[in-house]
Amino acid sequence: MFSIPAFPPRTPQVTDTENRMREVYKVSGKLSVDGKEYKSSIDELQHLGELGSGTCGHVVKMLHKPSSAVIAVKQMRRSGNSEETKRILMDLDVVVRSHDCPYIVRCLGCFVTDADVWICMELMASCFDKLLKRLGAPIPETILGKVTVATVSALSYLKETHGVIHRDVKPSNILLDERGNVKLCDFGISGRLVDSKAKTRSAGCAAYMAPERIDPPDPTRPDYDIRADVWSLGISLVELATGVFPYRDCQNDFEVLTRVIADDPPKLPEDSNFSPEFKSFVSQCLTKNYRQRPKYVKLLEHPFVVKSSRSGVSVGAWTIDACASPPPPPTPARRVSADNRWRASPASSGNTSPIVLQRFYHQNQQRRSRVDLHSTPRHRSLSREHSAGRSPDPPPRTNRHPMLGHDGD
Repeated sequence: MFSIPAFPPRTPQVTDTENRMREVYKVSGKLSVDGKEYKSSIDELQHLGELGSGTCGHVVKMLHKPSSAVIAVKQMRRSGNSEETKRILMDLDVVVRSHDCPYIVRCLGCFVTDADVWICMELMASCFDKLLKRLGAPIPETILGKVTVATVSALSYLKETHGVIHRDVKPSNILLDERGNVKLCDFGISGRLVDSKAKTRSAGCAAYMAPERIDPPDPTRPDYDIRADVWSLGISLVELATGVFPYRDCQNDFEVLTRVIADDPPKLPEDSNFSPEFKSFVSQCLTKNYRQRPKYVKLLEHPFVVKSSRSGVSVGAWTIDACASPPPPPTPARRVSADNRWRASPASSGNTSPIVLQRFYHQNQQRRSRVDLHSTPRHRSLSREHSAGRSPDPPPRTNRHPMLGHDGD
């Protein structure tokens, strides 16, 4: 099994990113594939094609020649920026230490050079973002039950075992292998919990961000917990269950942020055939007041999760059957993924930077001041802005996958 040397106790003297990177250097090239250990070089990897992009880098399919195994390799550029290095180390640290969790993608090893860090992982068949686009139709509730069990179990494991909050839960980070196993990935902007609270403001995708992260009482002192990821799961389930992203009409991050704060939470259609248990679960995940939103212990006891964990439905068999027919032709009206829309939009990006959140917060504070002066409820002020067809100024253009601030420790 691949492992990296244990980091020294977390003290200010040993949190230096270069010290940690030197520890990773020691195991560069050591891969564990199908239970066998290999000492490999990058030259022994053959590029087979692109798989996608994540928060901290892009992922490619490669052949590991010594073992003849086809694997996924996440390639991340080392720019010398300490914050970017922390994100790389966090991503690597989480996947390596989560080798005993069946709901988190398995790490096989890594390669470290002066220019790059490559994380080698088991090859997964698809993410649910791409699967939804491929099918052109909603994901059945029975399948989403298995997705929910796996995702909540993975998030609970991260919290209880490693004191980590994911902070970027969305369909593109929920993966599926050929056997139908569902696993969580992409931990670059994950954060360490201090007294069960996140104390840093690393951003994620605005489309799935919880209200308490968007509009905290004091943005200079973040103070949210794992229930922010519960909200993100709820938004993801609504999107996958309906085939439509809840905030599909928004044109940029600012509109999404405003809608999340001003509007009632999204919910599954009342006239749908979803079970009462599923509707209840999604409704609880999307409780706007995070103090009333359940944590993982309660979610794992929810009737929908209990029923789904006992279900004998085969996700793998369903996937093969569902993908047997050719994909539907794209249409202008079809709206599948928030990620896809944001990547296609020139005014916004797939992830929201802390700067954008800070600008939103200051604009929102100004609105609050005006609301106080006129004794008008805050949500009515925001609603008038939307009814008048206006939206806040869009954020400055950023790269397709901007590097986001992250504490790393």
